[in-house]
Amino acid sequence: MAMNDTGEPAAGFAQRVDAMTLARAQAGDMQAFASLYAMFGKPCFNLALRILGNRAQAEDLVQEIFLKTIGTIRSYRGEAPFGSWLKRMAVNAVIDQLRGQRHAAETDSESLRLAEATSDSANPAAVVDAWSLLQRLPARARAVLVLHEFEGYTHAELAALFGQSESYSKSILARALKRLGELVVSSDESMPCPSRN
Repeated sequence: MAMNDTGEPAAGFAQRVDAMTLARAQAGDMQAFASLYAMFGKPCFNLALRILGNRAQAEDLVQEIFLKTIGTIRSYRGEAPFGSWLKRMAVNAVIDQLRGQRHAAETDSESLRLAEATSDSANPAAVVDAWSLLQRLPARARAVLVLHEFEGYTHAELAALFGQSESYSKSILARALKRLGELVVSSDESMPCPSRN
């Protein structure tokens, strides 16, 4: 089991790949690719699912990422850990997917509004669940929030990914966080108070 710098088991994209597996994968060894998939398939899926909010789309995207990896792994030079390189590919694939799904209405400043119908019909017990809250954000807002808050991307990196300015990224993030806060407050108000005996 790979360990991180603090001696704990490495997880997600922080897992280390041994040089032999990497060399075999770069030579086209499908067993080595199977090992890479076993290590990084789940982190890629989790990243895609958090941003896209759709299990089937996330599964399809993971397959696309690994098919692309087969064709591009020879270009990996080891300047960054393999997990970081693969994560960058995964993030780019997710952003490309979002661009393909974008509707005209998502380009205006109102794109950060949550679907009110969804929030009105939701089970109050599920509203406080972080996953449920994230799914109520539009895809771009969810992507910016997940990539900034959970994956550590800077506003400059997000601006480059989305082909926008840093202020665009900051604005999207601020509105998304504000809306999540409003959802938490409204869910607290709609939860029945425990009876006092």
